Amino acid sequence: MKRAGHLFAQVADFSALCAAARRAARGKGQSQSAASFLFHLETEVLKLQRELIDGGYQPRPYRTFFVSDPKPRTISAADFRDRVAHHALCAALEPLFERAAISDSYACRPGKGSHAAARRARAFSRRYGYFLKLDIRKFFENVDHEVLKAGLRRLVKDARLLQLAGRIIGHGAPGSAAGKGLPIGNLTSQHFANHYLCPLDHFIKQQLKVRGYLRYMDDLLLFSAAKESLRDARRRIQEFVEQELKLELKDEASVLAPVSEGIPFLGLRLWPKLVRLDGPGKRRLVYALRQGAQGLASGRLSEDALAASLRSRLGHAAHADTLALRRSLGDLMDSGTGALRAPTA
Repeated sequence: MKRAGHLFAQVADFSALCAAARRAARGKGQSQSAASFLFHLETEVLKLQRELIDGGYQPRPYRTFFVSDPKPRTISAADFRDRVAHHALCAALEPLFERAAISDSYACRPGKGSHAAARRARAFSRRYGYFLKLDIRKFFENVDHEVLKAGLRRLVKDARLLQLAGRIIGHGAPGSAAGKGLPIGNLTSQHFANHYLCPLDHFIKQQLKVRGYLRYMDDLLLFSAAKESLRDARRRIQEFVEQELKLELKDEASVLAPVSEGIPFLGLRLWPKLVRLDGPGKRRLVYALRQGAQGLASGRLSEDALAASLRSRLGHAAHADTLALRRSLGDLMDSGTGALRAPTA
């Protein structure tokens, strides 16, 4: 693919930075830093633009916090003005990432969310008898900065854009080893991480000739009619991941089995004709509904706040065959009144 130039001007354009600020502020209406930036939008954008053009732009320290659902993770929240720069940079890079990606790479792409990935996995499960599930050990923590920057240089020849991307990459994840890691929580991290594994996608499709393959971030699924071919593919993938990407497969998470046993993928368990929530997902849903009902009963939560907090969980559950489960837990909203009914299970 021909390398792209003249991208930095797109990033540092005044109108592009204003649009990036509005995108960065979506869903952050209560954030004081976002509100302040937008209130003084022209002044703040001109300051950021000047720093970008002069080369003096430096990312500010992250605000870190911990989450435990669905698994323990450290989230690194960038300062709002840095998020504006991230959105502007990603807007310039996304078309290049899109052209480089295979069709069955999911996450951070329009129409390629987790539910689309699950539907594609089910389609493969109807055509093949066996699956191989792989993922990368501590993926975000171990992304190698030099490998990532080399990958960007294969797409981009604009030195100023590469310098800006390198500065954001080098800001790193708090606590990561030198030259390693992307902070979870940045828009740039999501796009960089997804593109980082693009060479692996092409290796699997073009060198290994695996027709039944998809990836959602660092979760890989391969399908075949022959178990032995998947065993050989795993060995060659492990070599590629270690030698070319400086990463490791998570051995304990590898699964090679018939599709009739169910495929654990993205919080679901998939069969050719059936989808279930996985065990942890079901327990989290039940717990969230019970806690929500208690909060509503005690007055700690309003109906609107509770509905908003549960919407994504119930939306995810609705993509599985969970009608009986959801009925047993009670409808989210009582028809006609909007009141939440307490779960019955």
